[in-house]
Amino acid sequence: MMRIKAETGLCVGSGQCVLTEPAVFDQDDDGIVALLTDHPDDQSAAQVRHAVTLCPSRALSILQDA
Repeated sequence: MMRIKAETGLCVGSGQCVLTEPAVFDQDDDGIVALLTDHPDDQSAAQVRHAVTLCPSRALSILQDA
């Protein structure tokens, strides 16, 4: 199962993740990434992977749960 990790201290607030998959990513009042879920469903998986690659600060990563 896919799990998303967000390093909020690295986030620069570009919002690319939110624009790519708003069902999984949001931003707080300061523009920092906020996860709506850390275990996205299979339908969101491709968009989540794309959002991770678009992140300019590399604040997002994908982990695989057993």
